[in-house]
Amino acid sequence: MRHARAFGIAGLAVLVVGAVAFAQSTVQPLPDAPPVETTALDANAVAALAKAQPGNPQKGAQLAGACAACHGLDGNADIDPTLYPRIAGQSERYVAHQLALFKSGERLSPLMQPFALPLSAQDMRDLGAHFAQQTSGAGIADDAVVETGPYEGMKFYEIGQQLFRTGAADRGIPACMACHGPAGAGNPGPAYPHVAGQQAWYSSARLYAYREGETLEADKHLFNVMASVAKSLTDEEIEALASYMQGLHARPDPAMLAAIEAQAAAMPTPATPPEAMSVPPTDATADEALDAAPAPEVQ
Repeated sequence: MRHARAFGIAGLAVLVVGAVAFAQSTVQPLPDAPPVETTALDANAVAALAKAQPGNPQKGAQLAGACAACHGLDGNADIDPTLYPRIAGQSERYVAHQLALFKSGERLSPLMQPFALPLSAQDMRDLGAHFAQQTSGAGIADDAVVETGPYEGMKFYEIGQQLFRTGAADRGIPACMACHGPAGAGNPGPAYPHVAGQQAWYSSARLYAYREGETLEADKHLFNVMASVAKSLTDEEIEALASYMQGLHARPDPAMLAAIEAQAAAMPTPATPPEAMSVPPTDATADEALDAAPAPEVQ
């Protein structure tokens, strides 16, 4: 009996192993995933802008919902100002041109290319018209005193202010405001960008890229203008310029102005001076008043 039971268990094990082997041999491999559909880069994206009509800000506002997740509803990137640049107040031509560069692959950005690829040239101009109507906010410039180096004793933002306003002629650096304007509002004609209030990290990153002097842009004219300026800037000067432009603004920031007005309204109202009290008449005045009074009739 004991041997029969052992043979029975052994036979059952053989059947189980055989079943498993059969099952493994009949499993069908999963089919390959279908290829991911992607939109190809458009080498003619920049040239197509010239054929588009002037931007419609109302249509641009409808398209801007996709931009709001990163750049904010009004283009001020309040969601994460350390990661996304301000685009509020940029000219229509500048916004459209940058979107076309992203679409053509001439400006590389893993974040921006997926958004730019499906846009038509007209979409880009419409978006540009929308953001051109928005008011750019402003940040705060760094006023820490520089302790060492050629700018010792100056406030940090003053280094950038000096370069922005007057440049450095002895080193071939023109004043930034010659192209971007004294208030940093840019120049819509040649598509020079609005730089006032721009996040310092973004401005410095762009200046470092210009200083490297390499670009994929087919038309290198605008890039070379900035590259010729940035090539002579030191790291300290780039960071100081970025800090100065971050705090630069032509008008009070609406949110800051509202906060100031709210603070003023919350301040206690100064006590009004008491009304002038009537001075009691002096004795002489009282006597004169008595003399002037009519005498009572005497019976």
